[in-house]
Amino acid sequence: MTIGRPAGVRMNADAPDDPVILDGGDRRCVQLLIELRRLVDDLPAGQVVHLIAADPAAPVDLPAWCHLTGHHYLGPVPGERPTYAIRTAPGPRTTHPDKPWHAREN
Repeated sequence: MTIGRPAGVRMNADAPDDPVILDGGDRRCVQLLIELRRLVDDLPAGQVVHLIAADPAAPVDLPAWCHLTGHHYLGPVPGERPTYAIRTAPGPRTTHPDKPWHAREN
């Protein structure tokens, strides 16, 4: 699984609107959500993340996870590979690190 930005895009203040890309390859949504949770923990509010996911459950699981956490599901992204966009929220509800579909009690 790769985490990064598209080739040729700089990771600095010159390109703050570029999405962060999380390429999940053939991983199932359970694994993808664990990686996504780790990734968004280090991102600022308002950052767009594009998740490339071959799992057919992704269009169902991602909106549900966003509803649980408070992040914003932006929907599918046109392209050759199945890709979905989310926008990180300020002060999202936390989830268990190894079970991102379970809310963490504070």
